[in-house]
Amino acid sequence: MTGIENHQLGADRVRGGRASGPPDASPQHRIAHWIGGRLDGGSGNDRVGTVYDPASGAPIAQVTFATKSDVDRAVSSAKAAFTEWGHSTLAKRTTILFRFRELVHAAADDLARTIVREHGKVLADARGEVQRALEVVEFACGIPQLIKGEFSGNVSTEVDSYSIRQPLGVVAGITPFNFPIMVPMWWYPIAIVAGHCFVL
Repeated sequence: MTGIENHQLGADRVRGGRASGPPDASPQHRIAHWIGGRLDGGSGNDRVGTVYDPASGAPIAQVTFATKSDVDRAVSSAKAAFTEWGHSTLAKRTTILFRFRELVHAAADDLARTIVREHGKVLADARGEVQRALEVVEFACGIPQLIKGEFSGNVSTEVDSYSIRQPLGVVAGITPFNFPIMVPMWWYPIAIVAGHCFVL
């Protein structure tokens, strides 16, 4: 996700539910990757994409395009994390997801204003997107009840049948641009709380 700390809009730029007025005068910043729990500027790649403010057409940021090496490092980092995360308890995973829910809730307005600035949506629609994303996170917090296994005794002579659900490892998502908060959150909160590591 795009870092919200560099994309906050002043209240004076939001009128009638939509960003308006000139962009701020701050210099363009670079949107980096997030790999291994830290910002990562990429592996020496000079290819970037420009992020524009749809309300004014002014460039507001540059996003670093990932190389194959960057993707490989992200996957390797996720594989390394899975060694511990995949064996963590459901209680630990849901506790962390509850904390994530609180962070998203606290930053909901900033996230919505980022959507307005970078995607041109009206503020009410952007806030609705964040709210719908939060609903999936809250659903995922109840995962212990959803991934229970099943057991059936004596389905045949001296035969019992059972199933258990276990994490597979690293999974990935390629999501559409038009719902930058909501659609990714349809995927990664559930995948992560179920014990997987997720590359977005």
